[in-house]
Amino acid sequence: MDQRYGMTIPFDGVPLHAQRDWIVELADLGYTDVWSSEANGADAFTPLTLASAWAPSLRLGTAIVPAFTRGPACIAQSVASLADAAPGRLAFGIGTSSNVIVEGWNGIPFEAPYQRTRDVVRFLRTALSGEKVTMETESFAVKGFKLGIVPEQPVPILVAALRAGMLELAGREGDGAIINWLSADDVATVAPIVQAAGDGTPKEMVARIFVAPTEDADMVRGMGRYAIAAYLNVPVYAAFHGWLGRGEVLGDMWRFWKAGDRKAALAAIPDHVIDELIVWGPPECCREHVQRYVDNGVTTPALALLPFGIDARQAIRDLAPR
Repeated sequence: MDQRYGMTIPFDGVPLHAQRDWIVELADLGYTDVWSSEANGADAFTPLTLASAWAPSLRLGTAIVPAFTRGPACIAQSVASLADAAPGRLAFGIGTSSNVIVEGWNGIPFEAPYQRTRDVVRFLRTALSGEKVTMETESFAVKGFKLGIVPEQPVPILVAALRAGMLELAGREGDGAIINWLSADDVATVAPIVQAAGDGTPKEMVARIFVAPTEDADMVRGMGRYAIAAYLNVPVYAAFHGWLGRGEVLGDMWRFWKAGDRKAALAAIPDHVIDELIVWGPPECCREHVQRYVDNGVTTPALALLPFGIDARQAIRDLAPR
């Protein structure tokens, strides 16, 4: 499996139309990939479409597109369109997302997330090959869909995974896994599950790694508490970190949060948890920390700059692969 080095786009606070020079510089600096996400900002496909034209050497990845918020045929059309625009350069990441995004923001029941993701992966395998698809699953039924654009080259499908069931699905039916909000040491727990499910076929491991190249410990820990609380109180992430063994150290945060005491919940997050989940410090220390993720099984670090008062343009230069 080739070792890659990616950056999350688009960059906060910069209009999409003004990011061309940033994207071109990523390629010039040696980054191999750009990865998008989808929550309440830009959709997953538009920034990658722009990047596909601006920097033809970069691979394009979604981390992730929710399995619920588009119909199966619509997902297939979006994937095929981008793959047709940038042949051989797209890696499509799909996952459950969360009840907050799916149900709270989009009004779609967040039911049977494992089955929905599995079924969409299976649908895409068939649809992207150009075959007509009729299938009835636990989560949807498709009748007679045939994709009008068939990618020239196969599109790798990666599954966003937290706990064992999804990790095994990523290895068994996906081309790899996308992992998120975990420490470098945690990778040694999750990566072997994916690789074992691959039955001898090496699987890509993409990790979104949150980075703040700054030596201001007070700022990182102050703002980091907000970022961690925002994610780790979402039920799927709370279950994930309980499974990883952080139930005791995060128990007070969860208890205060459920009681509505946000201030106490933030204060209950230990410094060492912030230091484990957020890569920060001088740029060289950040690169060494990212390397620990790689040493433990990540094949594609996808750095995500945190808006912690840093100069983002300088940060992409300072964090560039050596």
